[in-house]
Amino acid sequence: MNLEATFDDLKSKTMKDQPDQKPNGEKAKGLPFLYSLWWCPVAVTLGILCLGLLVTIIVLIMQVSQVSDLLKQQQANLTHQENILEGQFLAQKEEEKASQELQRELKEMIEMLAQKLNEESKKQMELFHQNLNLQEALKKAANFSGTCAYLQRGAVFADNCILNAFSICQKKATLLRAQ
Repeated sequence: MNLEATFDDLKSKTMKDQPDQKPNGEKAKGLPFLYSLWWCPVAVTLGILCLGLLVTIIVLIMQVSQVSDLLKQQQANLTHQENILEGQFLAQKEEEKASQELQRELKEMIEMLAQKLNEESKKQMELFHQNLNLQEALKKAANFSGTCAYLQRGAVFADNCILNAFSICQKKATLLRAQ
């Protein structure tokens, strides 16, 4: 056997042609497929595939990172919007409470004013009736011939004036001018 071999000689030998033993009689170490002509293109192809997978994984990781960042940003925006809406909702509730309280106070005021108006109107009616009675009494007093007249519960009595506080002691002419 010739120890000097060219690259073409080694290249043309197949796996069957490769000796399992070294020239000194020992078995050759290593894997028998490494002696094949196909291992180099297969290794390069596998390397290219691994490199492609690595690039694809890196690109996917970057995209997942971007998507994750976008999701975090959107979550933060949603949380911020929820806080704003919650604040608006609480403010609206407070406004409603204040409005209800104000309406209650206004209703109480209206009821109180209506009650006062009712009382005042009763007083006005009472004063109006008293005024009418007084006018009638004055007309009756004008018809009396005496010098003195007094009122008692809306009725006119003449010529019997005992109490000065409740009597009208004027001349007939003065009474007629007052009307």
